[in-house]
Formats: sequence, C-alpha cells, structure tokens
Amino acid sequence: MMRSDFNPNRPKRQPQKRVTRPAPQPQRDPDAPPPEGERLQNILSHRGIASRRHAAEMIAAGEVTVNGKTVNEPGLRVVIGRDTIAVNGKPLDTATEELHTVLLYKPRGIICSADNSRGETVCDLMREEYAERLVPVGRLDKDTEGLLLLSNDGELINIMTHPRFGHTKTYIARVAGHFSDEKIAVLRSRMEIDGYLIRPVEVEVLRVGSNHIHKLAFTLSEGRNRQIRKMCAVAGFTVLDLTRVRIGPLKIRNMEPGDWRELSEEEVRQLKRAKPAAR
Repeated sequence: MMRSDFNPNRPKRQPQKRVTRPAPQPQRDPDAPPPEGERLQNILSHRGIASRRHAAEMIAAGEVTVNGKTVNEPGLRVVIGRDTIAVNGKPLDTATEELHTVLLYKPRGIICSADNSRGETVCDLMREEYAERLVPVGRLDKDTEGLLLLSNDGELINIMTHPRFGHTKTYIARVAGHFSDEKIAVLRSRMEIDGYLIRPVEVEVLRVGSNHIHKLAFTLSEGRNRQIRKMCAVAGFTVLDLTRVRIGPLKIRNMEPGDWRELSEEEVRQLKRAKPAAR
C-alpha cells in the first residue's frame, strides 16, 4: 500500500507575500540639450493663474486647451507666442510682461515654493514688491539659507536650472562629527544618493574644530534634493547649518537673511551667456 504524506490536521502554509519593488525612475541626462518650450503648468504658474500644484490639477481636469485641443499632461511643453493656450475657454494673455530677476538671501525656515499652503514662502517675500509673478529658480530646502534667484524670465530659468549649462553653486556647511581625511575622501567621491550616481563634488576644508565642529565648503555642478546633507550622512557627519554663498558669478558678499536686490541687465546677460558643456 502506498503511504500518503497528507495530514488533514497539519496547518496550512501561509502564502508568502511578494515585495513589489517600484520601477526605477528614468534619470535626466545632464548632457542632453534643454527641451524646447516650457512646461504648461509652469506657464500657468508664471502668469498668476494658479500655483504649480493647482495648475497641474486644472490641466488634469481638462480645464486647459492648447491650440484648441484639451490636454491632460501638466508637463506638456509649449512655446509662448507659437502655441495658443486657453483656460476654461478664456485665452491666456501672452503679451510680453516686464522681466525681473531678483537675488534673495533666503532666511532659514522659509519655504522655497510658490504655494504657501504649508507656510511662508520666498514668493510671499516678493509679492508686495512686484506686480509680476516671480518664481524660484531652483530650490533651497526649508532648513537651508542663502542665495536664491527668483525670476519671471523663462529663458533665464531654463538656463539656470539645466545642469548642461554648468552654473556651479557653493555652500558653506558647519558639520559635527569626528574628522578624518577618509571622510573627506568619501565626500569627494562619486557616491550614490537616492539611487542616483552624483557627479564628484569639490570639497574644501575651511576649519577643523577641536570640539568636533568643522567648517566645509561644497561646490556643486548639479543639485539633488538635500544632496549635501545626505552626502554628509553617508560620510559620518551631521550638518548643523548650511548656507549657499555663491550662484555662478553671483556672491553673497555682505548680504543678510531677508536682503534682496534686482540683478542688473549686464548680470542677466552674463548668466545667459553660459555655453552648454561639451559632450
């Protein structure tokens, strides 16, 4: 007689749960030429129609048309003067507005966004000064202070935010932790941050403190979200405070938190003269 291994009293095996890994997000090629036009949601934000988040919701809801056709993609790129945009049937005014670019010393604790639903923003600081809607050129996290550009010049925004144009930025960080040359070597290496292999960063040691509080300068040619803080965490340092002191040729000099000035025409031309890096 054949024996069966079946046991009706044996507890059933629980099915194993599969861990579904999110699909990797495609990384933007920093050497690729900047795409033509601006994102539709950004244009609506620049023109004062809504914040970028609300503009994206309006587009997804079918409230916006481009060249007479309803679009649902907030990232669709359009060219002002060539494409006709309408919001709820009303054509968007494409008349050229006066262009302004402001250099602001962003105080710590201020949000770098046009949406003030989560607190005071850099746009709130400029709202009483300009009728035009100025938007942040790039980002500084809430806990970081220092230089930030705000502008309504789409060409300048594109040049300053696309890594191919090579506008470097310098930050001064006060960090805590045991100091060693090995840690500095880690900071200068091409490390992986959030699944992205960053470009090597120039790191200068400004001061080594006997109390394990040190001062470092970082010069970046690209900027990932909270990159310096994450780099320091990998190397074994804790960032106590972080200040951006230079954007390309623009330096902080004697500015204090909350100070701002409008860039001269020559300064704007200098920023726009940047040539894409050779591939």
